[in-house]
Amino acid sequence: MAATPLFLLLAAALVTSWSSLPSSRAEARPAFACGGEFANLPFCRKTMPIHNRVKDLILRLTLEEKIRLLVNNAAGVPRLGISGYEWWSEALHGVSNVGPGTRFGRQFPGATSFPQVILTAAAFNASLWEDIGKVVSDEARAMYNGGQAGLTFWSPNVNIFRDPRWGRGQETPGEDPLIAAAYASAYVRGLQQPYGYEENRLKLAACCKHYTAYDLDNWGGTDRFHFNARVTKQDLEDTFDVPFKSCVVEGKVASVMCSYNQVDGVPTCADRGLLLDTIRGEWGLNGYIVSDCDSVGVFFNAQHYTTTPEDAAADAIKAGLDLDCGPFLAQYTGGAVAQGKVPEVLVDYALANTITVQMRLGMFDGDPSEQPFGQLGPADVCSPAHQSLAKEAALQGIVLLKNDAAALPLSVSRHLVVAVVGPNSAATTAMIGNYAGLACGYTSTVDGIARYAKVVHRAGCYDVGCGGSQPIDEAVAAARESDATVLVMGLDQSQEAEMKDREHLLLPGRQQELVVAIAAAASGPVVLVLMSGGPLDVSFAKNDPKIAAILWVGYPGQAGGSAIADVLFGAHNPGGKLPTTWYPQEFASRVPMTDMAMRADRRRGYPGRSYRFYDGPVVYPFGHGLSYAVFSHSVSQSPSAVVVPISGRRSANASVAVRVARTRCEDLQVEMLVEVENKGDRGGAETVLVFASPPKRHGAAIRQLVGFEKVQVAERSKVQVRLGIDVCKHLSFADRNGIRRIAMGEHVLHVGDKTQVLSLAADHRI
Repeated sequence: MAATPLFLLLAAALVTSWSSLPSSRAEARPAFACGGEFANLPFCRKTMPIHNRVKDLILRLTLEEKIRLLVNNAAGVPRLGISGYEWWSEALHGVSNVGPGTRFGRQFPGATSFPQVILTAAAFNASLWEDIGKVVSDEARAMYNGGQAGLTFWSPNVNIFRDPRWGRGQETPGEDPLIAAAYASAYVRGLQQPYGYEENRLKLAACCKHYTAYDLDNWGGTDRFHFNARVTKQDLEDTFDVPFKSCVVEGKVASVMCSYNQVDGVPTCADRGLLLDTIRGEWGLNGYIVSDCDSVGVFFNAQHYTTTPEDAAADAIKAGLDLDCGPFLAQYTGGAVAQGKVPEVLVDYALANTITVQMRLGMFDGDPSEQPFGQLGPADVCSPAHQSLAKEAALQGIVLLKNDAAALPLSVSRHLVVAVVGPNSAATTAMIGNYAGLACGYTSTVDGIARYAKVVHRAGCYDVGCGGSQPIDEAVAAARESDATVLVMGLDQSQEAEMKDREHLLLPGRQQELVVAIAAAASGPVVLVLMSGGPLDVSFAKNDPKIAAILWVGYPGQAGGSAIADVLFGAHNPGGKLPTTWYPQEFASRVPMTDMAMRADRRRGYPGRSYRFYDGPVVYPFGHGLSYAVFSHSVSQSPSAVVVPISGRRSANASVAVRVARTRCEDLQVEMLVEVENKGDRGGAETVLVFASPPKRHGAAIRQLVGFEKVQVAERSKVQVRLGIDVCKHLSFADRNGIRRIAMGEHVLHVGDKTQVLSLAADHRI
């Protein structure tokens, strides 16, 4: 829960204090369109179907006006009473001011800053993800009502965290397609909150990015603007595209963003197969497709994909791009139309997609204050409830990696003096990661621990780079004189960020030296707290008996220090699980980031990627996470065999693997009942993870997460968890041609240390 001092801290730092703000309503915002004398134009009639309104508006526009609407800073059309609009706003883990569409100040000096996505994903809690989206949606709509934000937010980032060095992996839900897909649809639902007939109206418009196979920014002399991702159809289908499909099909997202990179020689923003055929055709996007910023200019100027800029504009529009983040389409579409490279009707189609979303948002419905959500205002931003959820998200995500001899939790009666050491120990803005806005306030780890014990604070390293001369000796002295020592180490945006991939997986500079020195000298238990987005090779600490416990806290958001302290002192029992594999440094030394293959290839010594395909040594595995409670699992109900009904003629391969497209998937569900027992003396949350190991055919995964559920279990008690496994979706894999198949035979289901065999057999008689 947010403490009152956070409010006061922010108020002192800002010119406008929260207490001076209006209690509810935002200052009146003029109508974007359809106000005053223009209210009776046909496209303003709310009783008409939206597609008819859109058609009427487009018919009234000149070609020049149309072209100025193809870019993010869309020009107004004063003669029709339409204002200019900035499409680019961000809301990755709270309303952000990264995009020009959102501005903090006046009535809205800040917004609730949740943990960076990678830590929120570690909660393995889909209802939490949706709740966060709803809060961000409230705050964004309130800021729109006050004239300080738009309604189109280019979030979430659902790229697969393929390589542990990727600087933007922190923005994603991790390496697993099922988790990324579940996060994508849940967060999108929370942001958009569709309503009205067939839920066609939107509170906000979300955007899933960056499509597709985008997970390299700047590594080893290769940057994202020049990278050609060589991706197999197999990996595209069962890894990279999975969360995007979920966004569109299940989350019903209003937008998808194409990426900078090429995929097999074609820029994604010029690839009809990816945009028109897949996103809009196969998946049925009801919305618009937008470029990453300057992507069209990048594939002309940097990738030299086309001969002329007009060709580039034409290729993008013909591929299905509707909106350009950047000026390129505004500059060159007119010439492309004049030269016959693209017909004007395709410009109309692009505008139909963007304007439809604006109408679904109510932007052509006149006075914003008279619309749904029009009453949201300053009191709905940084509210106590919202700040409480930010802390709850951090608590749920924090992962206990090591806890020898139950060293944690610390005791307020025994650990009276705590040395708090490390470059992230007093971190504030570093706790919120990238694509963040201005937080409501901060509680650092030092401040959080000070609520429980007397703190002796020593930096140990001046910054996370920790190079050269550092005050290590004075930190060691403090540890020697304290009852316990908490080292807050790790990374920040100077080490991993957009356009900054890491070269290695070790702690930077002299951080390891500091940790080892303190562990050798400390008189009480030593706890290592790691703040980072990407995995770290901390094998030295894992194997050092003098380091009693290790916590990974991601970038825990504005309330991060309070959440960390609550976990350290036992006010909260940690229940987070790692959403990524933590590899040893050897992996980074052997595997180039530019190799996109997911599957191992022993012929060339390639170890594969993610827990699904990599079977080499790890520091900590995907899904690892300890608790102060003692949990056990047992499968109390699960079928041992399932008949898979197949339509069409019998195939020679039907006994091996059948196409999902030929399978009658309706009601083809496997229901498992798992009993979770807490044998410990304190309650806690446990995440039930169900993995499946399929028959080894066609490069199927070693194992694959097929279900998860987070439950609260009181001490010395049991709960039953019901999990549904969709055979077509969860037990299928992609063959080498990218075709989804279900392997017949024995699938081994894993729940904790228990296994259950599920046999699948095809039946053509049904």
